[in-house]
Amino acid sequence: MKKWTKKWKKKMKKKWNKAKKSPRVRKWYQRVFGLIGKLPKKEIIVFESFLGKQYSCNPRAIYELLQSQNRDFTYYWSIDHRYKAKFEEHNVETIQRFTIKWFIVMMRAKYWVFNSRLPKWIPKPQDTIYLQTWHGTPLKKLALDMEEVLMPGTTTDMYKKNFVTEASRWNYLISPNRYSTEIFKRAFDFDQRILETGYPRNDYLFHYTEDDVKQVKERLGIPASKKVILYAPTWRDNEYYFIGKYKFNVQMDLEKMKEALGEEYMLVLRLHYLVSDHVNLEGVEDFAMDASHYPDIRDLYMIADVMITDYSSVMFDYGVLQRPMIFYVYDIESYRDKLRGFYFDFEKEAPGPLVTTTEEIIQEMKEVDQIRSKYKDKIAWFEETFHALEDGHATERVVKAVFDDPNSHSER
Repeated sequence: MKKWTKKWKKKMKKKWNKAKKSPRVRKWYQRVFGLIGKLPKKEIIVFESFLGKQYSCNPRAIYELLQSQNRDFTYYWSIDHRYKAKFEEHNVETIQRFTIKWFIVMMRAKYWVFNSRLPKWIPKPQDTIYLQTWHGTPLKKLALDMEEVLMPGTTTDMYKKNFVTEASRWNYLISPNRYSTEIFKRAFDFDQRILETGYPRNDYLFHYTEDDVKQVKERLGIPASKKVILYAPTWRDNEYYFIGKYKFNVQMDLEKMKEALGEEYMLVLRLHYLVSDHVNLEGVEDFAMDASHYPDIRDLYMIADVMITDYSSVMFDYGVLQRPMIFYVYDIESYRDKLRGFYFDFEKEAPGPLVTTTEEIIQEMKEVDQIRSKYKDKIAWFEETFHALEDGHATERVVKAVFDDPNSHSER
């Protein structure tokens, strides 16, 4: 009987989840919750990071500073229910995305603090302040700057139109530097207030301790004697299973890397949050580990002695630490010319070596101590262009602008 009941509940839940996504139900949501959104706002702030999958990034930094100041707000974290345990570890109040309660809270909240886009069918009340923190300095082209969109479930015109519609709802947009400000204005067609403050999420990289490093290594099971290589690639728009679920194959010979580097290093892999694949580490478990679901990448930056990436914006965050970076760009011609394109001459200006094979990775790792001296001029340009505002106090600047200066809020 219990087995049948459980099966029936699962079946009904699946039907309900499917029904919630239908155009008719979404229109109903828009009308009903649009009316709720006209009610006076409560002192509520809703935070969300990477579609509710993480307690991390700029929303986390802003939340923790506000909480430490004992302000008179009620805080909620908007979450994907599959990741609830990650939030429980931090003892934060959570609310499941797209539930009735979530919609009611969203419509009554005075502030939204999100780092990625919301679906266009979710109404935004006119008097709710939407702080869009975004989640990276752009190397690859964004939104209106993209010539062709190869993501599933959309066309180029539709993608751009939806992006601009969403950006038109933002009251504030955080920018980490002048370079990003100019791109965001144009690519998002954004004409409201840009907070050029540096990224709140990077403040932590100025304040952690050796004890913090030790604790993270212990949590991950990395021997204190081992150095750490962090591999953090981005996703590919045209490699996917279906909408929102992207493929990624690790194009490295991990056995060769273990043989050459295993005595001195551990390799920590961190795939993009949109990638659904699990990394097969059979036979190299004592050298490599998959930390794609580790709660916050900032801890991985902190313990990493060197980072390998490709075109990911992690380069701009990790670069704050002024440690060596290697760029594994085995598909650079396809990525540059067909998928996205770059905002600057990446091949000419990258603050570290560009490699395309496992053998080249190993060779650069054997000379890793020379990278910062060999690429001195490029690193100096990189730091001046992207890190001028990074000083450990970006969160304070954002909080002051948004939560301490109510007269600055744009009306929507």
